[in-house]
Amino acid sequence: MELQADGDKESYSDTVLYHVLSKEKELKRRLPWYYAPSFLLLWVVLFFGVVLPLFYRLPDRVTIADEPLKPGEFVAERAQKVLYEFDRIGPKVVGSFANEVTTVAFLLNEVEKIRGEMRSDLFDLEIDVQQPTGSYVVGTMTSIYQGIQNVVVKLSTKSSNSSSYLLINSHFDTKPGSPGAGDDGTMVVVMLEVLRQMSISETKFIHPLVFLFNGAEENPLQASHGFITQHKWAANCKAVINLEVGGSGGRDILFQSGPNNPWLVKYYKEHSKHPFASTLAEEIFQFGILPSDTDFRIFRDYGNIPGLDIAQFSNGYVYHTEFDSFDVVPGRSVQSTGENILSIVRAFSNASELNNTEEHSAGHAVFFDFLGLFFVTYTEKTGIILNCCFAVISLLLIGCSLWKMSRVSEISPGRISIVFVVALGLHLLGCLLCITLPLLMAVLYDVTDRTLTYYSNNWLVIGLYICPAIIGLVLPSTIYHSFKPNEKLSHSYQIHIGLHVHCVVLSFLAIVLTIIGLRIPYMCMISLVLYVASLLINLLTTLHDRGYYWVLTVQIIQLFQYVYFCYLFYIFLVIFFPAMGRNRDSSNPDMLIAVICAVGTFFALGFVVPLINMFRWSTILLIGLVVVTFVFSMISVSEVGFPYRPKTSVMRVNFLQTRRMFYEYDGSLSVDDSGYYFDYQDRRALRPLKDYAVNLTGLTSIDAYCDKYVMCGIPCFWSSWCRGLSSAAWLPREEEVDIPGTLELNLLNKTISETGKYKRFEFELTGPPHMGLYIRPLDGVAVEDWSFIRTMLDKPEKYSPPYQIYFSYGVDKTPFKFHMDFTKSDGNYDEPLFELGVTGHYVSKDFQRDKTTLQFIADLPDFVTTMEWPALFMRYIF
Repeated sequence: MELQADGDKESYSDTVLYHVLSKEKELKRRLPWYYAPSFLLLWVVLFFGVVLPLFYRLPDRVTIADEPLKPGEFVAERAQKVLYEFDRIGPKVVGSFANEVTTVAFLLNEVEKIRGEMRSDLFDLEIDVQQPTGSYVVGTMTSIYQGIQNVVVKLSTKSSNSSSYLLINSHFDTKPGSPGAGDDGTMVVVMLEVLRQMSISETKFIHPLVFLFNGAEENPLQASHGFITQHKWAANCKAVINLEVGGSGGRDILFQSGPNNPWLVKYYKEHSKHPFASTLAEEIFQFGILPSDTDFRIFRDYGNIPGLDIAQFSNGYVYHTEFDSFDVVPGRSVQSTGENILSIVRAFSNASELNNTEEHSAGHAVFFDFLGLFFVTYTEKTGIILNCCFAVISLLLIGCSLWKMSRVSEISPGRISIVFVVALGLHLLGCLLCITLPLLMAVLYDVTDRTLTYYSNNWLVIGLYICPAIIGLVLPSTIYHSFKPNEKLSHSYQIHIGLHVHCVVLSFLAIVLTIIGLRIPYMCMISLVLYVASLLINLLTTLHDRGYYWVLTVQIIQLFQYVYFCYLFYIFLVIFFPAMGRNRDSSNPDMLIAVICAVGTFFALGFVVPLINMFRWSTILLIGLVVVTFVFSMISVSEVGFPYRPKTSVMRVNFLQTRRMFYEYDGSLSVDDSGYYFDYQDRRALRPLKDYAVNLTGLTSIDAYCDKYVMCGIPCFWSSWCRGLSSAAWLPREEEVDIPGTLELNLLNKTISETGKYKRFEFELTGPPHMGLYIRPLDGVAVEDWSFIRTMLDKPEKYSPPYQIYFSYGVDKTPFKFHMDFTKSDGNYDEPLFELGVTGHYVSKDFQRDKTTLQFIADLPDFVTTMEWPALFMRYIF
């Protein structure tokens, strides 16, 4: 027994000694640890030294003095002079004097100036001020407009007989309180300068150009609907260039195209002077992840017009705020966008495809630019072929590489296959951790009410989300290599296999996403192309089997992948950082930022991070990343992580000073109170204000009102506001809100049909330029018909009571008449049938705010910006 015990001890000692020696040999095979910091620093330097400068690169501004030397070029200085005057008008809300009178007169005056410079011997210029009336369904409401305004200008060559027009669109109305120098004043003045350059040119063009300056985009999208469904030139418009701004300045990105007209993107590629576009941006926008919409959808859905949707998006913090002013619009941004649009308009105005766009309808396009240096586009069908081909080629080359490793290492193919499968499993676990660790950070910050810490200091995401993503991606393989060395297979081969499995994951991802029908697999295809190139070079030379020499080829080529995907995902961070401040409070915004950082890390560093394991003491590097995450976390919970800053990255507080009057069936007034209705804009709601002078005593959720009154007894403005009522709040106030105008609902008539099938109620509504109706049939009652469009009634599976009707007018103040027919299952129409909410919104500065409201606003801290107005809510039962 003692001999056996001694033998066991000796065997155990031999085993330990073997593992120790194996560990020492394993470490000797790796590169010295002190190379690792230089390796990591390289990628940081590339981001700040290459990606950011190219991302923010803009052309020099052309001045009026330069114009004689640069004929035919876009002149940003002239456009800026016009923008300055546009900005001085102030906020331009639909129905306000500023929007309907001052701005329309301003635009007509600018167009007349252009007419005075025009080559009248070559061109004709026509002006039409359209005042359409119409309706359509947007979101979950019926939107009705009356006498809103469009300033429409047509420029055509005298000698042309083309009946195919190119439409260029922007809007001049703004959100309440915002002067709109960026959104969308920048594009208005770009259009005016493009119109001017086209009209003074000696070069003729084939297709007439229609410049639509629409006066009700923020309403939402009413003026574009009025144009495309009613204007005399609308039927001739065969393509559209829609121009938007989601911030103030920066480069203009092509983020929607088509549909089904890839020739449009081809022209953009050939003629855009500063290409900036992404299919990924298009699919993200169309998924509805970004809380915005544009006129492009109206032209597409109601006019069946293909086109390009182009927008500036930098500095989204000022978007729809009082700080969207002339001072924050860079002249070089105006120049960059102007050069692009002028060049594209010139190309489209002579495009033969415009004669019959249906003939050239050939599916969607895949498109992207490479750091603004060049542009790539191909059809969706070509993309499917490329995705599948490079996925298959990648798998074949990886098979060749494994076979070669097997021969050189004298390991059976079956054994090396096991090594590969183990590596694949570890990498899949790493991919899962790459996503889940940043998401875990986002959840922890949400639980502790620390969301949006990156809102003002965007660099915090490096430690909060990017470092955890890197740790997660490499952690399983690092632990495996540290505790289970492989004597027969060289360490360089093991690291190479780690890159192979990432390529396999990308190959299957490309195939799956292609089968689903998405176009974003082009990102996988780019990665595969670059890795295939490096692997092919290594296989055709001796580098594949010469230790770590293969790394040189891989990493030199990976530089292109890294800078491209950093550039691509930085676009979305620039877009979504400020957008999270207006994403409402119902979802955790940090989750989206975490996902963007994690997926960006996966694509940008997927072939880089595994190389951490080629250095000795690689676990120390991971510990270093953990320390970085910890340090950034400590910084984020300090004052540095407080989201808001005055003027530059403000907290948005939307509220309506509301008077509520609830009438019962017998006409008695049961409730007459006043308060502030808050529509929360971000996850923190009003909690950041608790330590300031503003009095929020009595602030409550509106849930208690939702069962008692139609639409919770709250004057929600649009469908997005009404859908968010579950997280809205009500703050009572003692002083009655001073309503600066009238709101009258008159019951004109009520009759029962001859067959007794329904009872009709006829009404007349008068009040401010923005009004709303909420209709809720009582139990056993249904809406049989009404004078509004029937879309919501015809699709009960999609629209259900309470029905929201939004009504606005511009210059036509005619009282709004409507009727509704109700049917009751028992045929008894002598009892209450429905609840009707009527709201009046006194939005523009034409209407005064009372002293109590002004004091409430003055008590708010300086990092808060408000969008507010008085509102009256009257509830009736009929």
